[in-house]
Amino acid sequence: MTRFSDELARAGSDPNNRRWLFVPYDQLSDRIGPLAGEDPSELGIVLVENPWKAARRPYHRQKLALVLTNMRHFAVEQAVRGVAVRYVVADGPYHLALESLIAELGPMRTMRSAEYELRFDLAPLVQAGGLIELAHEGWLTINEDFAASQKKGPPWRMDAFYRQVRRRTGVLMDNGKPLGGKFSFDADNRKSWPGQPPAPDPPFFEPDSLTIEVARLIETHFEAHPGDIDLATLPATLDDAETLWRWALDCCMPEFGPYEDAMSHASSGLFHTRISGLLNLHRLLPSRVVDDVAARDIPLASKEGFIRQVLGWREFVRHVHEATGGFRELPDGAPHRAERPGDGGWSRWSDSTWACGSNAGGFDGGACPSALSAERPLPLSYWPGHPSGLECLDRVVEDVWREAWSHHITRLMILSNIAGLLGVSPRELTDWFWIAYVDAYDWVVEPNVLAMGTYAVGPLMTSKPYVSGAAYINRMSDYCSACAFNPKKNCPITNLYWAFLDRHCQVFADNPRMRLVLNSLARRSDSQLRTDKAVFEWVSTVLGEGGTVRPEQRPEVDDA
Repeated sequence: MTRFSDELARAGSDPNNRRWLFVPYDQLSDRIGPLAGEDPSELGIVLVENPWKAARRPYHRQKLALVLTNMRHFAVEQAVRGVAVRYVVADGPYHLALESLIAELGPMRTMRSAEYELRFDLAPLVQAGGLIELAHEGWLTINEDFAASQKKGPPWRMDAFYRQVRRRTGVLMDNGKPLGGKFSFDADNRKSWPGQPPAPDPPFFEPDSLTIEVARLIETHFEAHPGDIDLATLPATLDDAETLWRWALDCCMPEFGPYEDAMSHASSGLFHTRISGLLNLHRLLPSRVVDDVAARDIPLASKEGFIRQVLGWREFVRHVHEATGGFRELPDGAPHRAERPGDGGWSRWSDSTWACGSNAGGFDGGACPSALSAERPLPLSYWPGHPSGLECLDRVVEDVWREAWSHHITRLMILSNIAGLLGVSPRELTDWFWIAYVDAYDWVVEPNVLAMGTYAVGPLMTSKPYVSGAAYINRMSDYCSACAFNPKKNCPITNLYWAFLDRHCQVFADNPRMRLVLNSLARRSDSQLRTDKAVFEWVSTVLGEGGTVRPEQRPEVDDA
């Protein structure tokens, strides 16, 4: 920390007679909370850099780099403003680090943490009065929005919430009516990408000495963690955040809507903005990006599609997550808690034991519902070096371990879809996403994977499972063109799809949105169903052993 410590010391201010705030790792903004409205010369902040938290799961090194370098830059930025900064390195739960500081500095304020895991950690200090909890001003919606839109209680639906928020805030509204005559243009935003217009290349950033120092720290102390650090794609400063957002507005947003669901070899992101990591750290404020897009002269379908992601789904999932205690407390009344933090299959992939999966600090391992009783381990093909033979999966996995990111359709319809069809444990898949993605925190990754991606909480948030065969992937991507399997003839994903429906047809029998596909299932012959089951067992076995599926090995069942 030599370079960082020197810069912080040079910008340091007198720490005496200050009102102190604890600023969590995901609230790195002086445009919300007390830092926005009070005199910097009267304020002090505490930031905790926590190797224990960083080592709790084998997080992608790019994720660690993003968090740590933005924390350190934020500390220096605030010191330059005249805010007194206490930057603490604490290798243990946050409440233990803060106890001694509260004894020294007196009670502190803090905005309510977004993450359940951190709120649980800080709860003893809040209950004792040493930490005074304020409302989190980074959110765009209030609890009343959720309550007003979901009056009947669960199951909860995003569309009703989104309409409520649009009406209350006036975003994309005109005299009480939605612009363009409807709230959602989702039906217009489902085009495959034909190669034109060209997908924009994301911007590159020049790493400064603080960022380079963080990268060296991670390479030294977190060398066992997977993934590479790419400093050129790592936004660390406020200028970097601004550069990324201007690029997103200018280069991505006009075409975002039509190709929102498209996937391609040519670009891992196409017209997606890549700002989610900065949004979740609050280096970019959700209010700012919504306002900027609403004011932009771009097609309404693109404008609404983006705003629905931020103002609608992002806010909706955090309300649901908090209402259910991170899905530990579901309407069925059953406990849904894992005993200890999981490593997403890292230990099987690396043939090592993860040293820090302990229950230190009283944490559990997160919610582990499984409405479909899925319990299989995540295939090794979700980790580097074990290609599955399915081009769509292999390409997306490669993108993830290179960038610690991919856009939401590859997450939903490739990674979650294939894992769901294989009956993978929803908890293990959730932990994998939490580990692999720069923007994954419990409040956002658990709803997206447990609720939407795997149907692990049943119809609580979604009215049907998001599963598909090869036809959808072929329609929405160009992955199939480079695959050894033919999407219309022998792709195993189609058999996995029918085998999934066959296994769970009784669960979905009364679901009106599943009626058509279940009618199609009923028309499959006995030999087709036996083939589906045989392919399911073949793919599960081969990928579970770290192998590659090949067309010549595909099982077929005779009509006899």
